[in-house]
Amino acid sequence: MTEEAIRLHPDLQTVTGRIGIVDIGSNTVRLVVYDVPERMPVPMFNEKAECRLVEGMSKTGTLSAVGVKKALASLRRFIRLSEAMGVEKLDLVATAAVRDASDGSVFVNKIETEFGISVSVLSGSEEAELSALGLIVGVPDADGILGDLGGGSLDLVSIQKGACKTYGTMPLGHLRLQEMSGEDMDKAKDIIKEHFSKTKWLKNAKGKSLYLTGGIMRAIARVFIEQTNYPLHVVDNYTIRADDALGLSRLLAGLSPGTMRRISSISPSRVKSVPYATEVLGSLIEVTNPANIVFSGFGMREGQMLQHLPEDMRHQDPLIAGAETLAERTGRFSLDGREVANWVAPLFPDNTDEDRRRILASCLLSDIGWNEHPDYRAEHSFFRALRLPYAGLSHSDRVFIAATVFVRYNGDSGAPVVNEVRSLLDPEQLNKVDGIGRAIRLAHTISGSAPGLLSQTSLERKDKKLILHLPGKSSVFQSETVDRRFRGLCKSLGINGSISRN
Repeated sequence: MTEEAIRLHPDLQTVTGRIGIVDIGSNTVRLVVYDVPERMPVPMFNEKAECRLVEGMSKTGTLSAVGVKKALASLRRFIRLSEAMGVEKLDLVATAAVRDASDGSVFVNKIETEFGISVSVLSGSEEAELSALGLIVGVPDADGILGDLGGGSLDLVSIQKGACKTYGTMPLGHLRLQEMSGEDMDKAKDIIKEHFSKTKWLKNAKGKSLYLTGGIMRAIARVFIEQTNYPLHVVDNYTIRADDALGLSRLLAGLSPGTMRRISSISPSRVKSVPYATEVLGSLIEVTNPANIVFSGFGMREGQMLQHLPEDMRHQDPLIAGAETLAERTGRFSLDGREVANWVAPLFPDNTDEDRRRILASCLLSDIGWNEHPDYRAEHSFFRALRLPYAGLSHSDRVFIAATVFVRYNGDSGAPVVNEVRSLLDPEQLNKVDGIGRAIRLAHTISGSAPGLLSQTSLERKDKKLILHLPGKSSVFQSETVDRRFRGLCKSLGINGSISRN
């Protein structure tokens, strides 16, 4: 076990074109390509190859010969793909298996000689800090412990309100633990206990959150989602009470391989190692005693990518930046989502910062369905918003935004697609969904989604009355549809309304 203070140092070369990250991990080799526009980038390509470099390493101390062969073949494909995609900067980063293997440097030399690209072999500290950076971009106020479980190691970071303090790394990767224990679960438990007993600061998470990342942890999250009939099948920011997670972890750790194969969300390649991963998870929950468990879809690769971004871009809200990018690529005209958000703001003057952020995202995405078939526009837009591939969204954020966009497209907030996930919102939030959705629809109706018109109008709320101010002399605002949709908005809010034409 090693541990020391963390000092994040995002000071690599700034890139304004496409960025590719090749993660040479203990279990897989993965290429992720990010498109770097003027805002926070999103993945445009993601492919992995299972190579199992760590297989057999607990006995031989060297990388798997078969794994090395597979990894080199995968790298040939990934590097050529990156060239074809116009990647400006390609980073090759290697983690626990390569840094711990006695022949890790030989493998690195092979890569650098054949491809002419340097490989960054991350130390345990660097791997942990990059995982933390990837988490914090989506959870800026993270408070507790981050655990990144790979095939070769478990990297841990103590985080206090978004600031990284201490890291630790242990050779408890799910594949390595399986081998070290000789596939004896009792022995695996003893190994885990021995390592955890030496790390006192893990108790800093008591009553806080335990954040989990890594491919195997995301696989476990999908099992939890499936087994608990959770309504939203999105891993990122999936949150579960610690005692519930502990019970599920212990249950999974005790399942036979045959039973494990019958769980649809577990891939055949993970069947044997999942019990060891869940044993690590269960023990980690017991040691840290957190209030809840939060699974993250972001980690080391995102942290590595973020280091290449300009300083101002690193600090953008990933949800708002992503929504603005999507709006620019899919919108018809140039009615600005921020203008719509300001226009609907008087409806709920007591909105919190969280409310305003959700409403802004909904307004930015309010024209994403314009080119869908009218019969399916609302439903397609709902699912598109619900499954946004961005960091920075809680599950209640996703449902709020998706349901608001659904209502904007004339969907009923009580429709079956919304009912499936409405339990993730409270009654007050559901009321705002209906009101904001109808108001956004009205804004697009008034303006025809074109620029320069909405700003000539405004909404004013006075206690139990809503006033729509329209220019009286302009024929463009004379519309039965506008009148009807305004009346519908007032009815949904349970207030009186009037239209003022000055």
